[in-house]
Amino acid sequence: MDTKEILKKVRKIEVKTRRLSDHIFGGEYHSTFKGRGMTFSEVRAYQFGDDVRAIDWNVTARYNEPFIKVFEEERELTMMLMVDVSGSESFGTTNQFKKDTITEISATLAFSAIQNNDKVGLILFSDTIELFIPPKKGKSHVLRIIRELIEFKPKSKKTDIAEAFKYLSNVMKKKAIVFMLSDFMDDNYERTLKIVGNKHDITGIRVFDKHDEEIPNLGMVPMLDAETNTVQLINTSSKRVRNNYKIAALRFSDYFKTTFKKSGSGTIDTRVDQDYVKKLLGYFKHKGR
Repeated sequence: MDTKEILKKVRKIEVKTRRLSDHIFGGEYHSTFKGRGMTFSEVRAYQFGDDVRAIDWNVTARYNEPFIKVFEEERELTMMLMVDVSGSESFGTTNQFKKDTITEISATLAFSAIQNNDKVGLILFSDTIELFIPPKKGKSHVLRIIRELIEFKPKSKKTDIAEAFKYLSNVMKKKAIVFMLSDFMDDNYERTLKIVGNKHDITGIRVFDKHDEEIPNLGMVPMLDAETNTVQLINTSSKRVRNNYKIAALRFSDYFKTTFKKSGSGTIDTRVDQDYVKKLLGYFKHKGR
C-alpha cells in the first residue's frame, strides 16, 4: 500500500469514526470515565441556592460578604489501546477483516478521548510487543495511531495476551483506561490480568468472525492456520470435526468472559458483521450507571 492510498484510508476512517465520537460517544465517554477527583478552581460570590458548606470563611471575613469555593473535576485521563496484530486478525468472511473492525473501534475510542482532552497511547502486540506509542493528546497523534493500525506489519503471527499485560504494567505506572482489542484466541492470562486489573480500568473487546466459531459443510477444504502458517486438509462434512471446531472456539470465548469477569474487568463481544456502535454505546451506558 503506497503513501497516497494509506492517507486516503486514514482520512476515510477519520471521517467515519470522528463523527461517531463527536455525536455519540463523546458525552457517554465523559460520564463513564470519571477524572481523578475534584480540584479547587476559584472563589465567587455566594448565590441563592449554593451549598453553605462551600463557603470560604477567610475570604468572606475579608470582604464582609459571603464567598464560596468552586471545585471542578480533575479531568485528565490516559487511555491505552492494546491491539492484537497476530495472524488471526487478518481473517474475515463477510464485509471486512477483523483487523479493519478493530481499527475503526480503536479510532472511535481515541477520538472520544481527545475530545475530552485525555491522552491516548497504543500498544501493538503479537506474542511479543510489536510497537509502543506513548500517550499524548491531539488530533495529529490520533491520526498517527490510525496510520499504524492500517499499515503496521508485525514480525510475529502468534499471540501472547499475558505478555502484553505484563508490558502494560511495566510502562504505565499511573492508572489508565485500557481497551484490549483482540479475538482472544489465547489463554493462560488470568493471573496477569488480575494483577493489572487491580491498578487499571480494563475492558476487553472481542472482535470475531462468524466462522471463528463454526465452519460450514464444504467437504474437504485446505485450511491455513494464520498464526503458524501451516495448511491442513479438513473434512468439513464430518459432524464430529465441525463440533470439535465449535467446542474449541467456545472454550476461548468462555475463558475470555470468565477471566475478565473474575478480575473485575469489562467485556464487549462484537462480530465483524454486527453493529459495534450499539455494543459500545450499551457498554458505556451500563458502566456509567
